[in-house]
Amino acid sequence: MELVLCSDKNFKLIDMHYLKLCLIGFFLFAFTGQAQTIEDQKFGKGIINYTAQDSSFQVKFATRIQTRYQSTWAHNGSEYGDAEYNFLVRRARFKFDGWAYSPKLKYKFELGLSNRDISGADAYNRNTPRYILDAVVMWHFAKGFELWAGQTKLPGNIERVISSGNLQLIDRSILNSKFNIDRDMGIQLRHQHKLGTKMLLREKFAISQGEGRNVTEGNLGGLQYTSRVELLPFGAFTKKGDYTQGDLSGESTVKLMIGATYDNNTNAVRNRSNMGSYMTLDDGSLYETDINTIFVDAMLKFNGFAFMGEYAKRDAADPEALNSDGSTASIVQVGTATNLQASYLFPSHYEFTARRSEIGYDAIVGKPDQLVYTAGVSKYIVGHKLKIQSDFSIGSLDGQDDYMEFRFGFDLHF
Repeated sequence: MELVLCSDKNFKLIDMHYLKLCLIGFFLFAFTGQAQTIEDQKFGKGIINYTAQDSSFQVKFATRIQTRYQSTWAHNGSEYGDAEYNFLVRRARFKFDGWAYSPKLKYKFELGLSNRDISGADAYNRNTPRYILDAVVMWHFAKGFELWAGQTKLPGNIERVISSGNLQLIDRSILNSKFNIDRDMGIQLRHQHKLGTKMLLREKFAISQGEGRNVTEGNLGGLQYTSRVELLPFGAFTKKGDYTQGDLSGESTVKLMIGATYDNNTNAVRNRSNMGSYMTLDDGSLYETDINTIFVDAMLKFNGFAFMGEYAKRDAADPEALNSDGSTASIVQVGTATNLQASYLFPSHYEFTARRSEIGYDAIVGKPDQLVYTAGVSKYIVGHKLKIQSDFSIGSLDGQDDYMEFRFGFDLHF
């Protein structure tokens, strides 16, 4: 085998992004060889689970793959047309977590490698792929308190905070795709305590940059402030089941979580708070306005039955961005959305799920109301770590047929 990296001509032909991935792979191969002599692993618990001999750090490494097939039939006003279909790798990720120096100082690091994970290059992240999803340190500095610092999900709607690997259907709802506040760079303070013998109360507060993940060109506009409160009147869910979909643990008693989030993005420059398009005016400047987002949601589980409900509302101080000649440059996507989802898991580990999602934009946005019904079936082989899923959706705009969609895929999480 001939190695030609020393040639300047050949070196220039190498895609530097692929070179970075090769270096990551080499590191993982070398580290795995050491870690496997320390501790054997079970499927779904990570590829590496390594603790230093002097107990100064711990690291767990895992990979995730989600593949999809989907067919869509668009409605042309009188009938559905021919199917448009495609296969895709929806998600492919590397995940690291563990602790450093002390178990009270935890960390999480996640890289996205699929096209959907790294898309979104623009001038504000130097027009480069956005590999980093999470890079956050979590310090348990006092009883019930944690301080987070870095890039990770904001404490927004429950459907978004639930990992994409723990979903019942092929993907999240239209409420989440249009109204969620996703990831950002900043700090978070989290606290939880009991009220009485069972009731659990959790409070979360975040201050973040306000432009979303992987922004490298400084802070545009103002900061983003997010507050969330969660009440669990019947105590904690089994195996953190309030942050997974479906009752895979088979709760023997009713478990309920009720949550509410208020998010204020001051002088926001994107049309969906820290998501969406930048609101650029004709003189090249960015339009700024305060954007507020409210979420109210709930999770209920009992004996194989699970229910999740969400409500979202977004408004803005002045939603319309105007150019110097008075024409509209951009409009904040203000409106409301609801998402209702129920499921039942049979002893055979088959699960049936139904979902109703609706979006109603304010009149200034000029977009039609959207309604989507989805029915799905999942087969859990090793819980959410290895499963096969399919679903079928019917969508409408302003009460008129818009599309039908069938999706099928599997998840593999080491």
